[in-house]
Amino acid sequence: STSGVGVRRQQGPPPPNEADPPVPQPPRGPTKNRSALSNVPAPSKNRQLRPLAPPEPSVTLPPVEPIRVDIWSDVACPWCWVGKRHLEEALTDLPFTVDITWRSFELDPSTPKSVPEGTDLVQRLADKYGTSRAGAQAMIDRMDSVGTDNGLDFRFDKVKPGNTFDAHRLLHFASTKGKQDALKERLFLAYMHEGKLVSDHETLVQLAVEVGLDADQAQAVLSSNDFHAEVRAEQAQAMELGIRGVPFFVVQGRYGLSGAQPAELIRQAIEQAHQEASPLQNVGADADACGPDGCAI
Repeated sequence: STSGVGVRRQQGPPPPNEADPPVPQPPRGPTKNRSALSNVPAPSKNRQLRPLAPPEPSVTLPPVEPIRVDIWSDVACPWCWVGKRHLEEALTDLPFTVDITWRSFELDPSTPKSVPEGTDLVQRLADKYGTSRAGAQAMIDRMDSVGTDNGLDFRFDKVKPGNTFDAHRLLHFASTKGKQDALKERLFLAYMHEGKLVSDHETLVQLAVEVGLDADQAQAVLSSNDFHAEVRAEQAQAMELGIRGVPFFVVQGRYGLSGAQPAELIRQAIEQAHQEASPLQNVGADADACGPDGCAI
């Protein structure tokens, strides 16, 4: 449970990708994706009401299922860690249950298992984005500032770039044990603060054990082809949804939010989805009525 909200980690149907070194970039507005997902709408001021049908002899209102939030992200993405903090803030004190599932996305699937020791991250970013060293350093400095504002201590000077495909496979395994969110957080910390190589199997097993997973089972997953198809399917689904950048939040399979959006907007989308899923919606303020203890006078 997160901040009083029931947050259940589940595996869900396949969707997404992998990772590159942290790619600090200025936040962009919502990505214009070719997608069937809706932007979060403003509340309607002229909602039309339909009369309730005459009651059946016995009417049972179906319970509202937990609201589902799927997040495509990569463990080598600093904005994804920021987005996770915004999500956690958005979930604070919600009066209903939300199911969170982390989906796979690789920022750069071509990244090797590791890069040579002593790789100059600033120059690597400058080359990748076609900017100067000063421009790349400014990107890093801004990301550091955003991290601090969100209680995160980015250490880009310690980052060890590496392929994150196996980390995504391990996250799928963690989902089957109810530990996906815990492992996601541990991977973020390991990569962007501790300077651990998250493509290294020994490191991944150690991190899995730290969040309560069995070492032998984790090693067996990494030594096999387990969850390979699931990761690739999630990557394919991301392409189908038009997702080109992460984090990307999908609420109830209906509303899409691109980037590390503010907590207020994420919460608005979740509340909107819950309202639409409710079998009965109250209209207006409470008026005088009678109850077990008597009538209002």
